[in-house]
Amino acid sequence: MQTLKVDLGDRSYPIFIGQGLLDQGLISPFIKGKQVLIVTNDTIAPLYLERLQKTLTGQFQVDTVILPDGEQYKNVDQINMIFDALLENRHNRTTTLIALGGGVIGDMTGFAAACYQRGVNFVQVPTTLLSQVDSSVGGKTGVNHPKGKNMIGAFHQPQCVVIDTDVLNTLPEKELSAGMAEVIKYGLIYDEAFLCYLEDHIDGLMGLQSDLLEQAIYRSCAVKAEVVAQDEKEAGIRAWLNLGHTFGHAIEADQGYGEWLHGEAVGAGTMMAADLSCRLGWISSSDVDRIRNILEAANLPVFPPESMGVDTFKDLMLVDKKVVDGSIRLVLLQEVGKAIVTSDFPAELLDQTLSAGKKLGSCC
Repeated sequence: MQTLKVDLGDRSYPIFIGQGLLDQGLISPFIKGKQVLIVTNDTIAPLYLERLQKTLTGQFQVDTVILPDGEQYKNVDQINMIFDALLENRHNRTTTLIALGGGVIGDMTGFAAACYQRGVNFVQVPTTLLSQVDSSVGGKTGVNHPKGKNMIGAFHQPQCVVIDTDVLNTLPEKELSAGMAEVIKYGLIYDEAFLCYLEDHIDGLMGLQSDLLEQAIYRSCAVKAEVVAQDEKEAGIRAWLNLGHTFGHAIEADQGYGEWLHGEAVGAGTMMAADLSCRLGWISSSDVDRIRNILEAANLPVFPPESMGVDTFKDLMLVDKKVVDGSIRLVLLQEVGKAIVTSDFPAELLDQTLSAGKKLGSCC
């Protein structure tokens, strides 16, 4: 087992990474009261719920709520199901919520914990690669609105994060690829040496080679922990973590949540960010080819839907948390391994990227 720390002073917490951690009782020391609510979904519950319950039964009042699986259910209605379970079972403000699932479950559980009785503790047990390397760390919680992704939420840090790499053995290939989009992101924005590692080992990673996956997860979480410690509320450097996300969120909203997985949309969005960065003269066409190659090796889409035009993209991108005074701000690449958040780009270059379709990267 490897352990990392998210350093936030008296709100610091550990990230445990390794094989077989689900059965090791790592969560119990982080539960302050006597009540626990496990929040999961109908895909994960048959696989892992009973195993987690066994580590807690006899020590705590353990209740569960099982939500439907899918990004399309990441909404206020499902949050009310969590509140119903808490109130029906008379959970008080010393309760601890445990998120057992992917990013949707983690975000909703954290948001419910932030709101219930004005804030209770929660723990993250992520079961997808994407949630292990990204959404479970850093305290971003929330739900989607039909007009914008993650526009309703709160910053609320967990007590700990338990990442059992064995659960990835049941992960569908499409979900593995979606998670790799976020892993690749860390190399592009912060650590080119890590990107080289991913390029050298992409076949083994996609083949679920455990030692390679554990190292990739560890490095991804280490980068995120470092960034979050510097900028918890995304006033500066933390926004780098949104490379490709403004484009990607627009794709998700237009296509309907759940039609494109989040990581798939981020993959295409990352390619769009690379294209615009190249048009600005910051990265070379060979850099763009390199980015396309690693995304394709991870079986990710590298082009947006053909149905989306410039106006559609712009309308949806204006409903983004990085928009300031009506200006679209994007995370772009000054070089491979270094990102920037900026609205200082010619509108016509953005239009060229948005209209490039399957010619992304070929005209910069």
